[in-house]
Amino acid sequence: MAHESPSLEGYLQIGEASSRAEVTQRTLRYYEEKGLLKPPTRMEGGFRLYSPEDMERIERIKELRDLLGFSLADIKEMVEAEDVRMQLRAEWRKDADLADKTAKMRKARALTIQQISLIDDKMAKMAEMRSQLSERLVRYDNWLANNAAQELAADGQAAASD
Repeated sequence: MAHESPSLEGYLQIGEASSRAEVTQRTLRYYEEKGLLKPPTRMEGGFRLYSPEDMERIERIKELRDLLGFSLADIKEMVEAEDVRMQLRAEWRKDADLADKTAKMRKARALTIQQISLIDDKMAKMAEMRSQLSERLVRYDNWLANNAAQELAADGQAAASD
């Protein structure tokens, strides 16, 4: 089933898209399968074509995965919230009544709170892990300091008996 678009300028086939995004073709298919990417436009013959917007989304997914260490489920939640926010933005009309604008703004606000919550959870877990590692480092440093003092004392006794 081919999806035709008026202009395919700027679209990339899967090989070039995966190369530019520095991910495998299988990764792009997997992201599509999991709903992280919308099904791409297809050429006659079924070849996938990725738009500039698709490429931006792939970069966003990689950023959430690599920089923040988000799970695919968290990434999906984040990008879906962005999709809804962009849809709200596209539907925004200056001449709309205040109730309609207020409802859209409240929905956008709730989505943003949801995204902040995901990041806050990740940051709390990272802070806890950092704290545990810092405590471990203090224990190592204390052991090394005590051991160094004992070695120094032992060396001093050995020198005195010579």
